[in-house]
Amino acid sequence: MFQSFNPKSVINTPFLFLTGKGGVGKTSTACATAVALADSGKKVLLISTDPASNLQDVFGVELTNEPKPVPNVENLFASNLDPEASAKAYRESVVGPYRGKLPDSVVATMEEQLSGACTVEIAAFDEFTSLLTNNDIISLYDHIIFDTAPTGHTLRLLQLPTAWNGFLEESTHGASCLGPLSGLADKKNLYSKSVNVLADAKQTTLILVTRPDESSLLEADRAAKELKEIGIKNQLLIVNGLLQNHLKEDEVSSAFYQRQRNALKQMPSNLKQTVIYSLPFVSYSLTGVDNLRYLFKQYAIPSVELVSDNEMHNLPKLNDVVSDFSASNTRLIFTMGKGGVGKTTVASAIAVGLVEKGNRVHLTTTDPAAHLDYQFQRDHLNNNLSISRIDPKEEVEKYKADVLENAGKELDKDGLAYLEEDLNSPCTEEIAVFRAFADVVAKSENEIVVIDTAPTGHTLLLLDAAQSYSKEIARSTGEVPESVKKLLPQIRNPKETSVVIVTLAEATPVLEASRLQDDLKRADIRPKWWVINQSLFATNTKDPVLSGKAISEKQWIREVNENLAEKCAIIPWLNEEKIGYSKLKDYFN
Repeated sequence: MFQSFNPKSVINTPFLFLTGKGGVGKTSTACATAVALADSGKKVLLISTDPASNLQDVFGVELTNEPKPVPNVENLFASNLDPEASAKAYRESVVGPYRGKLPDSVVATMEEQLSGACTVEIAAFDEFTSLLTNNDIISLYDHIIFDTAPTGHTLRLLQLPTAWNGFLEESTHGASCLGPLSGLADKKNLYSKSVNVLADAKQTTLILVTRPDESSLLEADRAAKELKEIGIKNQLLIVNGLLQNHLKEDEVSSAFYQRQRNALKQMPSNLKQTVIYSLPFVSYSLTGVDNLRYLFKQYAIPSVELVSDNEMHNLPKLNDVVSDFSASNTRLIFTMGKGGVGKTTVASAIAVGLVEKGNRVHLTTTDPAAHLDYQFQRDHLNNNLSISRIDPKEEVEKYKADVLENAGKELDKDGLAYLEEDLNSPCTEEIAVFRAFADVVAKSENEIVVIDTAPTGHTLLLLDAAQSYSKEIARSTGEVPESVKKLLPQIRNPKETSVVIVTLAEATPVLEASRLQDDLKRADIRPKWWVINQSLFATNTKDPVLSGKAISEKQWIREVNENLAEKCAIIPWLNEEKIGYSKLKDYFN
């Protein structure tokens, strides 16, 4: 379908950046690419800036900020930057001077503004700019590979003039991510040079990594457009995990193969203009140098090696989750997790399961209305189930308008540009959508409310901080609606509210879900259930490649069940989409 990716014939720039949503295989692709280039005689430095990086596990060597030789690969060096540690140090450098000089609530607000994903990303960028612009280091290597690239949003922030003045110290426009650049004024020229290197097609290749599924392709399309807007056009796309063949007599194998092909037929037109390569869906774990070398050889483990067992097949099912909620009279249920793990489907199934147990249920989601119309076939809705749809774009525009009306009046052109870009941050959408969620919950009585998708702990703390801040600083416009004020304590009450974390049995989704849980715990919210979705291990597939993948899931199922979750349920990979109310009931048969 697409030409196979082989870095030896494709890569000809000194810098490579890989980007893509969590779980698409950025790290394994980066590692395999680094090994292939080193094997061809090139001297290569591989650097991870991913908070969920498992670079050390892939190569079986402890890594730090300092480049270290990779065993058994001549010419390959690797380092693992810790963006979380960098963000912590960076946050303290900004906030520290104000401790004891400003009220505690103001300091708390500053800390929380600097605790989001944007700050982690900019702290990581701060780390690798020294590499991008350090000729002494660059001269040592033929290729420097970065896993992960900064987003277009971050790079646009870095380019805006007002990022480099005292705007943050004077602005209290609302609860958002404003602030990540506040401590970097002395690095303006260095950052400008770094962004120029990224945009230079002779120096940098940007690799968009995606899976052949709808959500990954949409995320890759969004990233491609964002980066093109700021001049980073030297892009190529790798469709990772493409099942090459299928076992026709195996239902799981045939359905898996067909779903991937159907998703690729719906690829956004913008991505089709990009040079596209593919990498195969493989049965083996992409750890160890030998396995990484096999990836570009289309290697498959012989089926005789794929021996499964019945361990962990007795984990609770989704029916057990619903029974627990019904018995404990939980009134507010959130599904949370990264994009592409199946939050909306799980939320819909939970809602149907609760209705079948005699409850009145309201389901609300940020997915487009057409998706829920398709999911439920609205002419067959049960009378005890009501649905509302919140359009994130509409809610963000409302929130932006409110903030700009209050805070934008006294700003100059540059200040307004910075404020508008800050309002494009992920936190803005979470806050705007949460305001709409709060209104739905406030209007709902005598029914269970199931909400897909919940705000992160960071967003909840921002809203809390804004509430305190508005009391402390009279000129603050960070107003928190009454419905939000009432909902915040309700979410923290485990007798009323429960959070379901949805994940896949893979490294990145589990590691990111673990960080999400830690984030929630900071806000005094403790998820009760984890749901491992779309598990091949929980199926009876005989396809040799899919069976091998199923076995590789075991370590992550065990990690969730034994170390991360209070309670853990598993949903098998299903041969068909469960469309319509009656089909969603199949989850409980």
